[in-house]
Amino acid sequence: MTANPHPVFAAMRHAAAAHEIPIGPGVTGWMVTRYEEARRALADPRLAKSPTTAVMPPEMVKPGLSKHMLNSDAPEHTRLRKLVSMAFTPRRMEEFRPRVQAISDALIESLKGREVIDLIDDYAFPLPFQVICELIGVPMVDRDDFRAWSNLLLDQFAQGSPEAAAAATSMVDYVGKLVIRKRDEPDEALLSGLIAARDAGDKLDDDELTSLVFLLLVAGHETTVNLIGNAMYLLLSRPDQAKALRDDPAAIPAAVEEVLRFESPVKTATLRISVAPVEVGEVTIPPGQLVLISLLSANRDSSAFTQPDELDLTRSEGQHLAFGHGIHFCLGAPLARIEARIAIESLLSQFPQMTAEGDLASPQWRPGLLLRGLAHLPVNLGAH
Repeated sequence: MTANPHPVFAAMRHAAAAHEIPIGPGVTGWMVTRYEEARRALADPRLAKSPTTAVMPPEMVKPGLSKHMLNSDAPEHTRLRKLVSMAFTPRRMEEFRPRVQAISDALIESLKGREVIDLIDDYAFPLPFQVICELIGVPMVDRDDFRAWSNLLLDQFAQGSPEAAAAATSMVDYVGKLVIRKRDEPDEALLSGLIAARDAGDKLDDDELTSLVFLLLVAGHETTVNLIGNAMYLLLSRPDQAKALRDDPAAIPAAVEEVLRFESPVKTATLRISVAPVEVGEVTIPPGQLVLISLLSANRDSSAFTQPDELDLTRSEGQHLAFGHGIHFCLGAPLARIEARIAIESLLSQFPQMTAEGDLASPQWRPGLLLRGLAHLPVNLGAH
């Protein structure tokens, strides 16, 4: 179902709002597929996050990796989100826009003179990765290590491999030392702001800081890689729509929202567990069940969007669920939008003759239950 899951999800939505599915060897759970039910489920406190650590690979449940907002429920989530929001503000993200543009400009300059590149490896990955490292305050000399650790953790998340365990240990140790360094020598980066955040005497402890940095580094760049890659794949497949955006860059923000809906970079919201019976349409999910909410399916539901299988870059109806909904709505959404808008405008303007190198009818989608993105996107940059 990796290549084109949309017809399968359409059939599932038609049959029922939720389905029991295999999640892993000998493990089953429930998947919510319709828009309204998914929106309600995302905000339903009966679908809890904190118990999910019991079914995560052991290396991912280290205190320095798991004490973050995605693994917590109210009131602990409320406390963490309030403290984090003091530093991770939309205004701070907007103030960072010139740096995002500068990082993009440098990457594009490095591509000039080349003919064929992999748009994922050469641009879509390094842009958000460099942005999040700089935003947090990870020194340049340490970024290759961070990239290797995060790749291992993402690629082998479900296997519980020794390599993933070693990467987790290395990341926790490094971030712990970085926290100490930033506490002694604060700067303008986000991590220093998180260390300084206070609420009536409360503050983030070292495990919470380390877990948050891990969440930002891994979740904060990988999803944006997919957003940029998916957007460019869709535009390369539709040269007329790419030209329309090149001619009218003011239309790019709306186009980004439609890409988020049409080919959501996150397939399913992170795992939840039912702590009470939950009615999902005509289905009742019993307590103690693993629950996945398909954002990819919900965003193609015809009850919420007219002609949902058509890419309409001028679409204004509906509210997609690509960033989630409720208390776990993506804190990094403002930054992801800035990065995607800059990436699309920069690539379209600097490489107007860019074409796909290879068969766009057979894209190389990455396997996995959580993310929806391309492994590679070879392109010919054309004359520039």
